[in-house]
Amino acid sequence: MNAKEQRGRKPRVDVQRNRAALLKAAQSHFLQHGVGASLEAVAKEAGVGPGTLYRHFPTREALLAAVLQARSQELVARQARIAELGDASAALEQWLRAMEEYFSAFNGLPEPLMAAARAQEPGHPLTLPCETLISLTEEYVRAAQRAGHVRPSVLGYDLFLAACSVAWIKGTGYTGAEPLDRLRALIASGYRERDGRD
Repeated sequence: MNAKEQRGRKPRVDVQRNRAALLKAAQSHFLQHGVGASLEAVAKEAGVGPGTLYRHFPTREALLAAVLQARSQELVARQARIAELGDASAALEQWLRAMEEYFSAFNGLPEPLMAAARAQEPGHPLTLPCETLISLTEEYVRAAQRAGHVRPSVLGYDLFLAACSVAWIKGTGYTGAEPLDRLRALIASGYRERDGRD
């Protein structure tokens, strides 16, 4: 069998099963222990050796990106509900909360996401997810700017970082709901249009 035929073949059943088991175990460990969870423990729970884990996911970031992709359905569902609002300002606010909750899925998640967004390294596993979220945020920002609700100088990247920051603070467990609400209000007062001037 030549290389082209091998590339066209479907993955073996055991390969697919191992990948699914690794993703399930990784999600469980990330939920319990954060993104710094032991990868050896992930492999053990999945019933495979560390070598199998690294063949599927060469780095922790690659595994994290795959787990996030598997969890993205809720974010897609939130987008569909946001699209029904018909109010650009409310849509942006709801999108920021949706991202914040997505970034809060695992303790420690905002740090690698912010690092990937800052570095924008081609081929980094988390670069594409970050670029996608930043691009979507930019669309919400532009719609709100066209409606006169958001200052012209605000970028989607800025509010992506703001959502990451709130999620990071929430993840520390050092503050309650009221301070987080005040922080969100401060962020909103910074990006909202005031008196028609930037």
